[in-house]
Amino acid sequence: MADPKDETPGPTPHDRQVAENLGVSADDPHTSPANPENRISLERQAADAENAEQILRNVPDHIVGVKPRSEREPRRKVTRRVGKKIVEVQSTGHSWDGIEEYDNPLPRWWLWTFYVTIVWALVYALAFPAVPLLKGTTQGFLGYTPRDQVEAEIRRFDEANAPVETRLASVELTDIQGDPELLNYANNAGAAVFRTYCAQCHGSGAGGNPGYPNLLDNDWLWGGSIEDIHLTVMHGIRSPDDDDTRYSEMPRFGIDGLLDDREIDQVTQYVLSLAGLPHKQSLARDGAEVFEDQCVACHAEDGTGDRMQGAPDLTDAVWLYNVDGQADEATIRRIIHDGPFGVMPAWSGRLSESHIRAVSAYVHGLGGGE
Repeated sequence: MADPKDETPGPTPHDRQVAENLGVSADDPHTSPANPENRISLERQAADAENAEQILRNVPDHIVGVKPRSEREPRRKVTRRVGKKIVEVQSTGHSWDGIEEYDNPLPRWWLWTFYVTIVWALVYALAFPAVPLLKGTTQGFLGYTPRDQVEAEIRRFDEANAPVETRLASVELTDIQGDPELLNYANNAGAAVFRTYCAQCHGSGAGGNPGYPNLLDNDWLWGGSIEDIHLTVMHGIRSPDDDDTRYSEMPRFGIDGLLDDREIDQVTQYVLSLAGLPHKQSLARDGAEVFEDQCVACHAEDGTGDRMQGAPDLTDAVWLYNVDGQADEATIRRIIHDGPFGVMPAWSGRLSESHIRAVSAYVHGLGGGE
């Protein structure tokens, strides 16, 4: 019996008997019953082998070819042939529940496929632009780039559309509506221009956002005819890089001290009353005087505004800076106090005349054009 104080006891006669019954080596630490990690698994295998022997001894006589383990030939280890030599597959030293892991080679078809992909990647990197450099990329020995193909396609379409774009840039704006072919091209081209440059502010459906006008209704700060829309797109609103931009400015009544807080509250209530919205009558009555002194020059005496200078109509309850266009007393007060200064870029230096006319015709035809 092994000494219990020995940390690495050798196999006992019982262990050797168990190993012999299982057809494994008692001296191999991966299979020896003396190894505590293998003991439970090997004892279980020995018990299973004993049960199998009992079953085989009781097999009916009419079943042919079944022999007890003791009468069968010993199991041979799996080997592989390399050239003319027989080489035993080496173990990786890993074993789980008595299952040994062998260092078998990868399938040849998998290796060759892997090598082909490496060669293909190298050839592709040399043939096409692939490797980034400090300035640009390697061009490849084929001299082909997808960018060249895209540029060629753009040139082909530009050449095909040149006649209709020349006509679109030269006709009167009001004549576009009466030319079905020209109008169809303008609507399609204008829709593309709008989705590319305008939807970020006015929304993909042109319904606007807080601070950005809704282009679907009939409420226009600077006019809704196709000529007015074209002029707005061409030169923008308060655009700092265009000398002909449309320009007006709402005074900052609170920030610049033109009105005190009490007067701002009064005129806020008066503006609400102009739109027929709930308001405080006592404040609105005093606010009428403040409005007459400070606001009628732009918004007119009746509050209907002035399109020539982009002053909004205060009587229709359409609000530019209010969320979803709904009346919001706090927002109206903030506008009076801070004075908003919205900017629309001028597109004359960024888009061609035909594209500006196309997007003008598209916006005019959305339903709110006059």
